[in-house]
Amino acid sequence: MVSRSPFEVPEPIRELAEKNVAQARAAYGQFMDAMAQAVEMWSRAMPSNEVTAGFKVAQERAIRFAKQNAEACFALASELANAKNIQDMLAIQSRYAQTQMQTYALQAQELGRLMAEAAQSGVQPKA
Repeated sequence: MVSRSPFEVPEPIRELAEKNVAQARAAYGQFMDAMAQAVEMWSRAMPSNEVTAGFKVAQERAIRFAKQNAEACFALASELANAKNIQDMLAIQSRYAQTQMQTYALQAQELGRLMAEAAQSGVQPKA
């Protein structure tokens, strides 16, 4: 009889979880591709000027950040699916939380800067 820690995750459960993560990642990728196409079509229909160009840059950056953050979530899910016990899971979650909080702060700063630049370009008089 195999002795197992009460908090150990059995291998078949980890394999199933990893398969589910891969399927969710693929579905999310398809969704993001469709959303990016819709945003691109919408952007082409909008009149172009300095203000909309600046906001377009911010919009593109926000989409890139969303993709990066989703990928980080899927990486977390994959790591958690492969964790052997509760201690591994807690360590993985702690690392993820620390890293993502730093990432979110940097992303918010960059988006704020881009939005301010876009807004500023719309109020500056033309020479």
